[in-house]
Amino acid sequence: MKFVAFERAKQGTGASRRLRNTGKTPGIVYGGEGQPQLIELDHNALWHALKKEAFHSSILDMEVDGKSSKVLLRDVQYHPFKQLVQHVDFQRVDARTRLQNNVPVHYKGEAESDAVKLDHCVVNHVISELVISCLPGDLPEFIEVDLSGLKKGMSLHLEDIKLPKGVSAVTRGKKNPVLVSVVAQAAEEAPAAEAAPAPEPAKGKGKGKK
Repeated sequence: MKFVAFERAKQGTGASRRLRNTGKTPGIVYGGEGQPQLIELDHNALWHALKKEAFHSSILDMEVDGKSSKVLLRDVQYHPFKQLVQHVDFQRVDARTRLQNNVPVHYKGEAESDAVKLDHCVVNHVISELVISCLPGDLPEFIEVDLSGLKKGMSLHLEDIKLPKGVSAVTRGKKNPVLVSVVAQAAEEAPAAEAAPAPEPAKGKGKGKK
């Protein structure tokens, strides 16, 4: 994906506030061999770009003053209640240096699995994204996992899937975390016992003869 930014000369809270009032979003680019660079972006264009999954997980082409460079989105600061992006951070990418990035996991095929079709189980997606390490040229936009082989009682772990070439997972805590678990649905409650017939009302006493 490609986006256009502009160099920003002024910094500070007041300057950033004035910038936002004109429909711009302040940002910074850091890393690599260059010095940190202050930038500004069109807010509306940025807002729509942030809705796309690829903008968060892909290497981006950033153009500033006619010069293009490769960057990764590293941080976004949103206003607490307004639909407003207050600041963005980008990191320069070196083609020869491995990087770490969060990549979404896309699951497919669970509806065709025996667990769902035959046993009517519930498939829980425990992990929705992975932290991976790779060279910039090997960075995938997402990782696809086929669930068509799931069966009742199974759990799919990280070591059960094949990562793209040149990509390794970065785990914190558990070395082989669960990605997906299959849970049998709770048995339907037995039909309630038929209610006992209500007792017949007691017969009233007849009136005596005068």
